[in-house]
Amino acid sequence: MELSIGISPCPNDTFIFEALMSQKLTDHEITFRFVLEDVETLNEMALRAELDITKLSFRAYFEVMQDYIIMNSGSALGFGCGPLLISKSPMTLQDLAGKKIAVPGRWTTANFLLDFALKASMDKAFMIFSEIENAVVTGSCDAGVIIHENRFTYQDKGLHLVQDLGQFWENKTNSPIPLGGIAIKRNISMDIQKKVDNLIRRSLQMAFDHPEAAMPLVSQYSQEMSIEVMKSHIQLYVNEFSLDLGNTGRDAIQYMASQMPVSAKQSKDLALILPN
Repeated sequence: MELSIGISPCPNDTFIFEALMSQKLTDHEITFRFVLEDVETLNEMALRAELDITKLSFRAYFEVMQDYIIMNSGSALGFGCGPLLISKSPMTLQDLAGKKIAVPGRWTTANFLLDFALKASMDKAFMIFSEIENAVVTGSCDAGVIIHENRFTYQDKGLHLVQDLGQFWENKTNSPIPLGGIAIKRNISMDIQKKVDNLIRRSLQMAFDHPEAAMPLVSQYSQEMSIEVMKSHIQLYVNEFSLDLGNTGRDAIQYMASQMPVSAKQSKDLALILPN
């Protein structure tokens, strides 16, 4: 049985799935066809239910719950790893009301967290995450929400932190930030869903046990990053919640679901997460 699976080329995803992508870990019943795209492209593909399994932002997940369910393994969820709101010159959060802000996609958790922190009207410019720093540097946007490796590089470009949006969430909720998860189609049998969940957990455990062995594949898909940035990226986004959400992770996702717009609550009668 072949299943299509979408992940991003970012180090956290390729680290988690390295053993499966390299076929160090195989299963006699299931094979995977990997599709690598940036997370907002994956979010949009999920809205069209194109892939059997996919990485997606939790903000997007609440729009596609009728088709997908989150698995226990593979998520990016934690403390101190949220998106950052940055500007070219020092500003406060209140200064940004009505300003033009670059955002890495309509369906990203970064967009949700911006709304969660800045409850004011703003002019959002949606673009791929890798373009946001430059939009702020050139002044085409007043501020930008950065994710992934840009967290480690924005200061080198003379940019300023306005608000750590993850910290804002943590201070308000006292819970980890649900950034992205791995979802599988609900119409796939429960036996296969659980087998895939277990394979992802085993793949990540292999990477944790032998991190240097995973780095050649991680580097292959992150060619413009230094090894130090790649390792920092993995350390930031891959943790115990990636192995298993646990009760703390499940509660955080449940709380985020309660904060979603009405349009995203149409499937609230469905289970949010695959049972253990």
